[in-house]
Amino acid sequence: MTDQKSPFHGLEVEDNPVLEVTAQEHTLQQELEQHLQHFNALPETCEPLEKARLMLDTAECYLGLDQPRKAHDWAQPTFQTFIQNNEWQLAVDCCDIIYNCNQDDSLIALGNGIWLAVTFPLDPNISVQMLHHIVDETPDDSDGAAVAAMLAHYLAETRSNDQEYKNLTFLTSQITAQVAKRHRGISDPQSIQTWIKMYELDEISKLLPKMALILETIVAGNWWYDRDEIRKQLPVN
Repeated sequence: MTDQKSPFHGLEVEDNPVLEVTAQEHTLQQELEQHLQHFNALPETCEPLEKARLMLDTAECYLGLDQPRKAHDWAQPTFQTFIQNNEWQLAVDCCDIIYNCNQDDSLIALGNGIWLAVTFPLDPNISVQMLHHIVDETPDDSDGAAVAAMLAHYLAETRSNDQEYKNLTFLTSQITAQVAKRHRGISDPQSIQTWIKMYELDEISKLLPKMALILETIVAGNWWYDRDEIRKQLPVN
């Protein structure tokens, strides 16, 4: 008897990106519902920091579900709680969410977040990510992109642990090369090194003041904390 093959023989099921997105959205929606239930059940005596953490998690879900207005409204009130509790990493995470919400205070949030991310030895991945936002925001011929890219590379080199050093510095090197190409149309390594020297981008003592000027322009006086008070909390070298 001759074997009859199924009409579907040999066909392979390909990944469907629409189904993947739907599954991801479903997972985020479930997480959001859990966060909201948890939030509504919080007692009046709940610690402000616990409440703020939960609100930030909720904001992240809303952002992932492409609801930036709600994400902003949940994230923004948490910032001062994180500052008051010296939770610098969470404060930067909050700024990153607000920036990605594309609301009126997005750039102000970016500037405030970057100052904290550079001032404190936080997770270099988020510090690099915040600085790369400046690269994305600035025109091709802007010196600001070059400063941000090189400062990100410096932080990747000095703050990365052994496991993340190679990947993170490779990323920042690539971003720096892209900035050099769009800034001055150069791409070969020797020209890039000359460009770095020309703009004094390899001198951290000059790079930090340049970044400070960029942040002052971005924030335009709308600092969400007292920087002098925060500096007093930094360890003395």
